[in-house]
Amino acid sequence: MDSVFDELYHKYHHDVFQFLFYMVRNKEHAEDLVQEVYIRVYKSYHRFKGESSEKTWLFSIARNVAIDFFRKQKSSKEKLLDQFEGQANQLKNGHLIPEEIAVQKDEIKLIYKCLEYCTLDQRTVIILRYIHDLSISETAKALGWSESKVKTTQHRSLKMLKKQMELFSEKEGVICEKVRVERSRA
Repeated sequence: MDSVFDELYHKYHHDVFQFLFYMVRNKEHAEDLVQEVYIRVYKSYHRFKGESSEKTWLFSIARNVAIDFFRKQKSSKEKLLDQFEGQANQLKNGHLIPEEIAVQKDEIKLIYKCLEYCTLDQRTVIILRYIHDLSISETAKALGWSESKVKTTQHRSLKMLKKQMELFSEKEGVICEKVRVERSRA
């Protein structure tokens, strides 16, 4: 079991951390929650039936850990923008010039800020689908939902994000013809 656990940890640790970080918007909380996820994995791996991928199963556990965390918190509305240390190295940028990197970083900050206005389910779907690049089927398995519910939640999430991004852009005086939220690949 230890070698299987070590393999799971090394293979998915970053993805689980990133998922939890986007959910709770706090590095220290995310680190603590990752530990909780792997404690649950260690205790329950013998019940894993292989009906989904290990990654999907881990995200399902991580989601439940995040929900438990939110239940324990008086307020889940922490300031997201305080957590953008080191965001530049998370940008997937090829060979961008500094000005392009700054614009891209501002756009990412705006998206994360707008995620605050989504429900927990909407935020979860956006993170799993667009940040962790899970398919609709994998997302449905991770959440224990139907694919139809994932599609509906995704549609509503994108609509909410687009609306909030346009509002923030207008409020901050940014001239923006149309804010687009798209998936990088099909």
